[in-house]
Amino acid sequence: MAQVIGVMGESGSGKTTSLRNLDPASTYIIDCDKKGLNWRGWRAQYNRDAKNYFVSDDPQMTLACMKTINSTERVKTVVVDTLNGIMVADERRRKDEKGYDKWQDLAWAVYDIVDYALTMRDGLTVVFTAHSQTERDESGYMFTRIKTSGKKLDKIVLESKMRAVLHAQRLDGEYVFTTRSDHSTAKDGMEGTAPERVPNDVAAYIGMMEEFDGVVPSD
Repeated sequence: MAQVIGVMGESGSGKTTSLRNLDPASTYIIDCDKKGLNWRGWRAQYNRDAKNYFVSDDPQMTLACMKTINSTERVKTVVVDTLNGIMVADERRRKDEKGYDKWQDLAWAVYDIVDYALTMRDGLTVVFTAHSQTERDESGYMFTRIKTSGKKLDKIVLESKMRAVLHAQRLDGEYVFTTRSDHSTAKDGMEGTAPERVPNDVAAYIGMMEEFDGVVPSD
């Protein structure tokens, strides 16, 4: 089965930039925000001719693209950037619909995408980026999780389907990932053995997971 990683954070926290060191020859990016990537020279790396970049915020098209990628052996990493792009666009398309069914359909469409990722082939890593939401309760306790549309997705808890959830943040003037915290759903995929703060680099984190799993030997 594939490894599933979440990268959550506020806008501008470095979620998309953290993809910059992935190998374009073995990476496929589904751009659900339709805003492009944000590092120098990205258009030469990811484009239609290279067959590694697809723009869509439609959940059915996203899922269909993932199914095609699953049979494309050259792809080792697939990125969905962001889950919120799908949620908001689907909500917008159905804005005139009333009733509970709309929210049910939206929740299960997103769930199906994340759940399908878990069934994809061995050797594949699926990265879902998402916006984060920080809430404060009546006692002042603050907690950060993946931002969702509708209470049904809150009950599903998307993070529970992911091996690791990295919290992208800018701390002490540096862009980093927090891998675990008492105040968020961040969790590392290596039984708590990863440092609590690692560089903002998805490729490096995948390498750490592969070493932990014995896919690549340690030095």
